[in-house]
Amino acid sequence: MSKIKFSENFLWGVATASYQIEGAWNEDGKGESIWDRFSHIPGNVIKGDTGDVACDHYHRYEEDVKLLKELGIDTYRLSLSWPRIIPDGKGKTNNKGIDFYKRLTSLLRENGIKPAVTLYHWDLPQKLQDIGGWSNRDVAGYFQQYAQYCFKELGDYVSMWITHNEPWVVSFLGNWYGTHAPGVKDFSTALLVSHNLLLSHGKTVKAFRDSNCSGEIGITLNLTPLYSASDSNNDKEAAKRADGYYNRWFLDPVLKGRYPKDMIDWYSRKACVPEFTQTDLEIINSPVDFLGINYYSSGYVKEDKNEWPLEACNVETGRDKTDMGWEINPPGLYDLLLRVHKDYNGIKIYITENGRASNDIINRHGNVEDDDRLDYLYKHFIEAYRAQQSNVNLAGYYVWSFMDNFEWAEGYAKRFGITYVDYKTQERIIKKSGHWYKEVIRNNGF
Repeated sequence: MSKIKFSENFLWGVATASYQIEGAWNEDGKGESIWDRFSHIPGNVIKGDTGDVACDHYHRYEEDVKLLKELGIDTYRLSLSWPRIIPDGKGKTNNKGIDFYKRLTSLLRENGIKPAVTLYHWDLPQKLQDIGGWSNRDVAGYFQQYAQYCFKELGDYVSMWITHNEPWVVSFLGNWYGTHAPGVKDFSTALLVSHNLLLSHGKTVKAFRDSNCSGEIGITLNLTPLYSASDSNNDKEAAKRADGYYNRWFLDPVLKGRYPKDMIDWYSRKACVPEFTQTDLEIINSPVDFLGINYYSSGYVKEDKNEWPLEACNVETGRDKTDMGWEINPPGLYDLLLRVHKDYNGIKIYITENGRASNDIINRHGNVEDDDRLDYLYKHFIEAYRAQQSNVNLAGYYVWSFMDNFEWAEGYAKRFGITYVDYKTQERIIKKSGHWYKEVIRNNGF
């Protein structure tokens, strides 16, 4: 059997997000977030679950860092809770909030683990949603101010920053489908939100450069390779629109300084498209040090005139699915990495999320034998290695997730972790996939 060995200095990590694990939703001066509000409204989350306690990481972070150390993790991707740090989203800061993240990032460093910090993973202060949230351009400026405060307070502990996690989800799941907070259902609003999110990203990158902080900064996008379901021109055009919707609408302004013209033309016939000034586009295009990619699945697209606004729909291929109902297609990761490398000037890439939801159970020996997750990661790691061998500048890989957690609208019904969490007792159990991942990290391959 041949051995797969990744490049020297390749970073192996795991990822989490503040609202999904921290709990302590109203402790120590923390303000209300849109997910605190959204999850407490009946019908929004399966079984009425909330992130009030989640994995209680706010109180158990020392135990969790020990687990990260045991797993041999090189780098831990976490996110900051904006309302924990600035309760109203602007104005007065909360010392107890920022001190928590100082303790956490300092402890990670002491244990030889590099913190990778996401500034925004969806928990907008509710006070800012009350003035329109991300549809209000002023919020982009408040985000920049929040980020500047974080750079100043945490810059000694953190050398890798991510401005936003998955702005597509914030824009469209939160403001068009309404299945995520804040639960708005208006396509024009979603387009405006997408622009203001990217504007806040660019403003924050510029602020990072001006702060003279050491390290690197980038953005994380959830990207999906889209294939035509047939050779017909109509299906090919539908797949191109889907690609514009999921991928190019965010990639192109950040990395090329322009929105895709075909999508502007298409959306203009369907909704109100925001005004994109040249100044805005130059700010959004502020040079980043890396691109974070979250990859879970691929799509096969055909034309469907009944599907507004894209007139396109996904076709199932018969592949195995995860517990989320997402088709498993490891070669799609290879295709995606090569495409981004080719289309965006060989930019440095981190896979900032990849993993699967499984129906995990503790067996009679007290173990979690999640072979399906192990197999999923194994096959995706092979595709990442293939991409490296094809000269893609792939610098690291973060498995989603470090531990089971609050999975947004799915509540606690879906488990993504390589560490099992018993939500009643808060006991943590490293799963079979976690023990295997430890060996992958130790050997920088398998």
